[in-house]
Amino acid sequence: MNHGMFDPKEFIRKSMEEIRVRVREEKAIAACSGGVDSVTATLLAHRAVGGSLSAVFIDDGLRRQGEPEFVAQLLNRIGVRYRCLDAKDSFFKGLRRKEDAEEKRKAFREIFYRKLGQIVREEGARYLVQGTIAADIAETVGGIKTQHNVLEQIGIDPKEYGFELVEPLRHLYKPEVRAVARELALPEEVSGRMPFPGPGLSVRVLGEVTPGKIEVLRKATKIVEEETRDLRAFQSFAVLLSDKATGTKNGERVYGGIMTIRVVESEDAITASVVEVPYRILFNISQRITGEIPAIARCLFDITHKPPATIEFE
Repeated sequence: MNHGMFDPKEFIRKSMEEIRVRVREEKAIAACSGGVDSVTATLLAHRAVGGSLSAVFIDDGLRRQGEPEFVAQLLNRIGVRYRCLDAKDSFFKGLRRKEDAEEKRKAFREIFYRKLGQIVREEGARYLVQGTIAADIAETVGGIKTQHNVLEQIGIDPKEYGFELVEPLRHLYKPEVRAVARELALPEEVSGRMPFPGPGLSVRVLGEVTPGKIEVLRKATKIVEEETRDLRAFQSFAVLLSDKATGTKNGERVYGGIMTIRVVESEDAITASVVEVPYRILFNISQRITGEIPAIARCLFDITHKPPATIEFE
């Protein structure tokens, strides 16, 4: 798509009309994680069908610190009815003993849609609205990596989970989604929000995912986001490696985890380049992570573009 030719106002008009024609008098549920894609799709559907729509936030235990509260406040502010489903135990159980990246992504997808199917049935709805965008589809169909929110494009019938899909953003890339979000008057904290993987922190833990590793990574994620907030970056985040390294703290030997920091610039997530982060910021991140998180012994900085790497490690 030619970004310069995109008209967000016209897109909103057409999308709302398509959603109205599709949903009609039926009930719909919007899967809302708090990212710009899912919030934009939710608000589009809400504007189109009003009270026929409600939203659900699935608390999988793999989100940023404070994410359930952030989503609750946001949906209250824009007037969308919602519920939060605590599914942490199901996700950690489903990810147990899985180390391969694709196995983890597919396990997450299966639990994610089973839980959404449960909500759809309980609410007596027919449709599920989700914020799948063109980059999600391209990477999944192209075999680069499975995105958790892609079904029909790879031959999986969503009716197997008990619903029909409504994907108003499926032909857009991130710049167009942000333009639509701003046209809908969503706050900059949403329209300009840094992307976060659908499977959450599970794809930033190399190897098996456990609640303990996620908690360590959640703390590191907060530190990285705080220290890089003034940088121009598409994404900045921490990754917990599966190996350990020897270090020293308080004059004693420790054998602790290794955290890798990644900061990239991108327009559409199809390609990305590493940001030249000032040494002062890298030093602060390292000092804070190793000082505030006892389990971590050292920090690394990833300098690999996409391609050959992907943005996320898994």
